[in-house]
Formats: sequence, structure tokens, C-alpha cells
Amino acid sequence: MFVVHYYEEKNQLLNQLCDNVPAVGDNLVIKGRKATVTNVTALDEKHVHVHVMLEKVVKKQLALDLSKKKKR
Repeated sequence: MFVVHYYEEKNQLLNQLCDNVPAVGDNLVIKGRKATVTNVTALDEKHVHVHVMLEKVVKKQLALDLSKKKKR
């Protein structure tokens, strides 16, 4: 059993107790967001730091319809 700490840059996303450690290049889903493992660092026999790159969330802009203005 390993304690796996997931990081994005310097932000800690998740701590998890796992049987296996993800490898570099694996695709994960953390908190509902897709992530790719970029680096794996073993601190000791139980603790592992995994650095991930989260996929950017694209927010859609609402289209403004100027033809529906109020007429006076």
C-alpha cells in the first residue's frame, strides 16, 4: 500500500491510499477532471508524489442577441 499525493504545479489536489502507483504518461480522472501524469517521485517506501497536468476547462461564452432589444 502506498500513500499517493497528487500535485498540479505546487497545489496539492488529492491524497490517496493505493495498491499501485501510476506511471508517467498515464491518464487519470481527479475530481471529475482529466489529468496526465508528468512526473513520479518516490520519497520513501510508502510515500509517492505524482505531478499531473490537468486539462484546461473551456467555458462557452453566451451569444448576445442584440435584435431582441426593447422597443420604446
